[in-house]
Amino acid sequence: MLKTCDVRELQAICRQIRRDIITMITAAKSGHPGGSLSAVEIVTTLFFDVMKHDPANPKWADRDRFLLSKGHACPVLYSAFAELGYTPKDQLNTLRKLGSIYQGHPDVRFIPALEASTGSLGQGLSLGIGMALAARLNGSPSRTFVVLGDGESQEGQIWEAAMFAPFHKIDNLVCIVDYNKIQLDGFVKDILDLSPLAEKWRAFGWHAIELDGHSIPALQSAFAEAAEVKGKPTVLIANTIKGKGVSFMENNPKFHGVAPTEKEMELALQEIG
Repeated sequence: MLKTCDVRELQAICRQIRRDIITMITAAKSGHPGGSLSAVEIVTTLFFDVMKHDPANPKWADRDRFLLSKGHACPVLYSAFAELGYTPKDQLNTLRKLGSIYQGHPDVRFIPALEASTGSLGQGLSLGIGMALAARLNGSPSRTFVVLGDGESQEGQIWEAAMFAPFHKIDNLVCIVDYNKIQLDGFVKDILDLSPLAEKWRAFGWHAIELDGHSIPALQSAFAEAAEVKGKPTVLIANTIKGKGVSFMENNPKFHGVAPTEKEMELALQEIG
């Protein structure tokens, strides 16, 4: 597919995706705005600049694979899919409605362009490892990208997968931790602290890159670096802000899983621009 590489264009896409996230969650009266907003630059940079994929041929054998392991943040993915033409944009505000393709977690039965149904937390990295290994066995250049939540990273299966991938030298796999430091019940550091996070991944044998997860140039650089790493997988520790782009949502645990009111939506859309 043709790629959009200009940072200003990517930032404009990010603004539109943020607007979609706010309006669709408000219309649904439920959902997860905070963790959707924190992942916007990550998802935008991947789909509009880094990954090889084709909306006209969603099951192209050599496409790169993307898995949103933290599936509750699906509004960010749904907006990106709609912008790209994978799914209808005029149905975004049916989020979480009965019969909608835009379910509360990504569901491949409703959106076949998805690689898997996700949101059973802790499982996405294992799924990604399987896809990356399959590509290697098939001699395919396909790469696999998995976005994890930080609260999700407290689960044991994540660390089993983290051991497995370096042992098998799965270098066509990139994991991105959306490190916004807030989970359902509060701040990660108060529930089960992950720090020092990058050092943990390095100890398991990963090539770890720490970066500002809202800086598109930093993300572009990190993904380019990951593509050159041989013999081990790469993890991006993307430092982000929960609710990024909306002042009253930023770093506010309330908006992990609470929809904005109509008035809050109007304020949010004014801020996003």
